[in-house]
Amino acid sequence: MIIYGARGLAAREQAHTLLARAAGLHWGLPSLPPIGRRQWGKPYFPARPELEFNLSHSGPFALCALDSAPVGVDIQTVRPRRPALLRRVCAPEELAWLEGRGDLWSAFALLWALKESRVKESGRGLTSPISAISIPLPAEGPVQLDGLWFRSYRGEGWAGAVCGHSPPPDAIIWLDL
Repeated sequence: MIIYGARGLAAREQAHTLLARAAGLHWGLPSLPPIGRRQWGKPYFPARPELEFNLSHSGPFALCALDSAPVGVDIQTVRPRRPALLRRVCAPEELAWLEGRGDLWSAFALLWALKESRVKESGRGLTSPISAISIPLPAEGPVQLDGLWFRSYRGEGWAGAVCGHSPPPDAIIWLDL
C-alpha cells in the first residue's frame, strides 16, 4: 500500500490528476485507465481490476491510496461542526476518547476519516448507522481490527485515514499538482 497526497487544490477535478500522477509513479501507467463503478459505487479500473485504489478530496486537500487489495482512504478538513453530530456518529467509547482531546474538532475529523476509510475499503457504502461502524481509536502507527489495517494521519487543517489489507505506510507522499 502507498498513499499520495496533494495540497492547495482549487478544484475537485484535481483529485483525479493526483490519481493519474500516483498511478504513473507507482504502477508505471502512462495514462489513467477508464474508471468504472462497482455494484455499490466504488471506483475501479475495469481493464485492470488487479490494481486497487481509492481517492478522497476535502477542501484544498486530496489523498489517493494504491494497493493490490481493496483499500479505502479519507481526508477531512478540520472545522467546527454542530455538537449534536458527535452523539449521532460516535459510539460511546469514541465519545469518551473525544472528551480527553485538547482539539475536539481535529480529533473528531480523525474519527470521521477512520470511519469513512473503512466504509470505502468495503465498497458497500453506509449500510448501518455511522455510530455502528467499528474502527480503532486513533493511535500512533498502524492498528489492526477485524483483519484490516488502519492508520490515521494529520497535518495543519486536515486529518486523514486509510484502511486496507496490508500495513499502511508511515507517511504520505505529497505531490505538487
